[in-house]
Amino acid sequence: MLLIVGLLLASLGTLLASPATMAAEEVAEWPADKPIVIGSKADREGYLLGEMFAQVLEDAGYTVERRLGLGQTIITYQGLAEGELDVYPEYTGTLAHAILKLDNVPSLEKLDALSRERGLKVLKPLGFNNTYAISMRRDQAESLGIATIGDLAAHPELSLAMSHEFVKRSDGWPGLAAAYDLPQVPRGIEHGIAYQALRESKIDGTDAYSTEGDIKRFDFVLLEDDKGYFPEYLAVPFVNAALPEKAVAALNQLAGSLDEDSMQALNAEVSTDEKSFAQVASRFIQEQGITSEQRVVSGAKWDKLGTNLIEHLQLTLSALLLACLVGLPLSLLVYRNPKVSRVVLYVTGLLQTIPSIALLALMIPLFGIGVVPAVIALFVYSLLPIIRSAITALLTVDPLLVKVARGMGLTRREQLRHVILPLATPNLLTGIKTAAIINIGTATLAAFIGAGGLGEPIVTGLSLNDYDLVLYGAIPAALLAICAELLFELFERMVIPAHMRGLKTR
Repeated sequence: MLLIVGLLLASLGTLLASPATMAAEEVAEWPADKPIVIGSKADREGYLLGEMFAQVLEDAGYTVERRLGLGQTIITYQGLAEGELDVYPEYTGTLAHAILKLDNVPSLEKLDALSRERGLKVLKPLGFNNTYAISMRRDQAESLGIATIGDLAAHPELSLAMSHEFVKRSDGWPGLAAAYDLPQVPRGIEHGIAYQALRESKIDGTDAYSTEGDIKRFDFVLLEDDKGYFPEYLAVPFVNAALPEKAVAALNQLAGSLDEDSMQALNAEVSTDEKSFAQVASRFIQEQGITSEQRVVSGAKWDKLGTNLIEHLQLTLSALLLACLVGLPLSLLVYRNPKVSRVVLYVTGLLQTIPSIALLALMIPLFGIGVVPAVIALFVYSLLPIIRSAITALLTVDPLLVKVARGMGLTRREQLRHVILPLATPNLLTGIKTAAIINIGTATLAAFIGAGGLGEPIVTGLSLNDYDLVLYGAIPAALLAICAELLFELFERMVIPAHMRGLKTR
């Protein structure tokens, strides 16, 4: 347990030290057989631009690995800084404020120079400015006479909900509220569901990206930034500085190819025409003359559901097996010592309190992105129910029976094997079953660090405001939890006598 805590603390240190380390290291040569890993954040535009990057590089002859929909800036940036990603779409305002911690947005050349100190590089802008904005329903804004962000100050009763990242970022709500003296206190909300809440009048306003297709689709209005608070957020490929020049040249073919209207139209095409990101990206780069012909891609957004289910099972079972191999022997070692067992329960309980998405982010510097950090995070969350149930089960075995076994001349090992463990088995299985069900639900978050699973259609559905697609991931996950419950009940019937399961025997 202490080792795990140490690893988490070490990862925090790595998060803080990585920029300096990257600056000190020389950029290594790119291995000829290494695939280029494309990442993106978990929003529609990120998916679409990431798919464009991937197809352009594939057309240039490179092998590409897609890790799209990786959550917020902290995950994509750390993935790039730690070498787990090679390219992802970023915005100059985000790069300046959220990553480089600057007070303003300098020139592109300055951003590139500061990024190179970290072993990274900023390529040529794609051509559009996707700045932050505040969005409202058009009919409500017109009825209240609200046309600018400054007008919000006169309406403290309005209910605002902003994306979690926007609520915390210095260039987001804190700075905006100070600049405009806004009295509202917004709630945090997942950006993918904010528009649905706004459309259904559950909230009165939310943060938006100026090129999102849903603005026109739902007839929302963007409030004028009358004080010019938001800087330019020019979309750029943010890349590993060691990326081959041929790959950089391929990506730079997209430079200047998109303006705000065309990007908004592409975003809308994905959501309203129900085309896949790959289809829309392929048609666009073919129209730009970057590729000679449009590739044939599947239009079904859920065509990977079978693969996602298998990945989900692999994540859950791997973490559960690892937790059993660690948690059960550890419980047997410490349950006789009250002080040590309390320490073990305290540490595992402390690990359980770490927010899952934060734990996944902390794993990136140590274990990268993908399956390994996801399994380790799920392992951490499995320890508490397994260890707590095991220690409780072992301690609540009737001491009289233990004394009888000792009086019969059984050794401590024989007492454990023939008396204590059989009597403790029902509670032991309860802890393992609880851990399995917790894992099945928590594993859906693994999609945010590129581990796949049933969280992948959920994350994609949120980015598209496509709740049918969300259900394609959520329903199988729920059914999987039910199946786990039934399988454990069947196993208990096989290994536990009826009288120990609270049933009367004939």
